[in-house]
Amino acid sequence: MSAKRLDFSPRGWGRVYLLSVLGTLGCIAVAFAIDSYSFEAGVWRWGSDPWNNLFIPLVLAFPLFVLLLSRQRALAIAHHQLMIVASTDGLTSCLTRSAFTTLVDAYLEKVAAEESRREGALLVIDVDHFKTINDSFGHGRGDEALKVIADTIKGAVREIDLVGRLGGEEFSVFLPGLDADRTAAVAERIRAAINAAEFVPDGQRCALSVSVGGAMFDRDASFAQLYKHADQRLYNAKRNGRNRVEIARGALPDGISGPFMH
Repeated sequence: MSAKRLDFSPRGWGRVYLLSVLGTLGCIAVAFAIDSYSFEAGVWRWGSDPWNNLFIPLVLAFPLFVLLLSRQRALAIAHHQLMIVASTDGLTSCLTRSAFTTLVDAYLEKVAAEESRREGALLVIDVDHFKTINDSFGHGRGDEALKVIADTIKGAVREIDLVGRLGGEEFSVFLPGLDADRTAAVAERIRAAINAAEFVPDGQRCALSVSVGGAMFDRDASFAQLYKHADQRLYNAKRNGRNRVEIARGALPDGISGPFMH
């Protein structure tokens, strides 16, 4: 197995074997030290049977270390899986609102602590006429529509971008490192991709659309501030006919952004 593939994380076997070997070597060293020192003469010497100092730790210590560390590995895996379940929306596999907001705020705090200015944006995406879908096809089909929309959003953004389901039919995307023009392009790509998505409940195609509001930032922002401005733009997009993108851009006194429509 190559060093690149060897996993030394708490969930990896590499950590188990490495620590088992190191622990066993430590036991061997302690055994030789205890057996080789003469308290009567005050000198170091070979014990009566030095091979036991090597053989016994190899037979007993190594398997014991492997057993104990394997159990720690299993606990680490279980904890990791629980964290994934706790932070992931069960229907859409997007981040939950709490996980999403925590990650966004953590990033924004890091940006605020750095001297260099960094750009980025928060998009708020709401499904248009979602109640009509539920009323026409049932809530089961409505859930299918949300899955299609979530998959489409994730397919339209980068791996480093965060996608969360804030609740109901509302999603959000955090786009670190993008300027206003590229943010507008991503938002429009999401909107157009959802328009073109295949959703065929009961054998008849049902067109999906979303309204998108966004807010830019450079630094000294929080999720709550960004969401407030993005949600205002989302409201404007809904009021101006839905199935459209409106993004705030241009510095405001609070470090967020001013109006821009696409």
